Amino acid sequence: MAKAGKRFVEAQKAVEIDKLYALDDALKLVKENSKTKFDETIDVAIQLSVDPRHADQNVRGMITLPNSLGKAMKVAVFARGAKAEEAKKAGADKVGAEDLMEDMQAGNLDYDRIVATPDMMAVVGRLGKVLGPKGLMPNPKLGTVTMDVTQAIDAAKAGQIEFRVEKEGIIHAGVGKASFDLPKLKENVLAFIDALNKAKPSGAKGTYMQKVAISSTMGPGVKIDVASFAA
Repeated sequence: MAKAGKRFVEAQKAVEIDKLYALDDALKLVKENSKTKFDETIDVAIQLSVDPRHADQNVRGMITLPNSLGKAMKVAVFARGAKAEEAKKAGADKVGAEDLMEDMQAGNLDYDRIVATPDMMAVVGRLGKVLGPKGLMPNPKLGTVTMDVTQAIDAAKAGQIEFRVEKEGIIHAGVGKASFDLPKLKENVLAFIDALNKAKPSGAKGTYMQKVAISSTMGPGVKIDVASFAA
């Protein structure tokens, strides 16, 4: 097991392991402990009372964060003809058809979002085993299989994030950068929590959000009192 670095150990001393912090206090603590040379991402991790193996307990959705994600989103688009030209003008980082599919099969998957027009799904479908595990497979329910490629690209570039529950019932997402001021970070966190509540599946039982923690890329997790979201 890798030994924790000196910076992490020092940051961990500032966090009471068993304490449930109010959201404002947790965000302040995470920001104060983010002392690396790069702008760390702020991540939220939530344990849900769901078992995603059951269809009526799956949680998945999209949200455009009010203050963006704080990073440049790389978008690839599967399209032909006029729609391919539209995607290029809209700022897509890569546009193609079979050539793009072959490029991804070769392992070039450095993208945050993949969009496809409906007619391209026969080509994209060949990448199921490659894109599926990475959560990059275009999906009409999430607006990534669409003829409106400009809107899909604009949304991704503006900080739209996709979230989906993992098999252990945990869901996590980046909600900004350590350089964001506290009000902006808080607004992003609350927007994500609101989207998660709206995506609550019919099969969820008991307390929906059981545990919540927030951390920076290189920092320790800080547990949050779920009741503070309502406050």
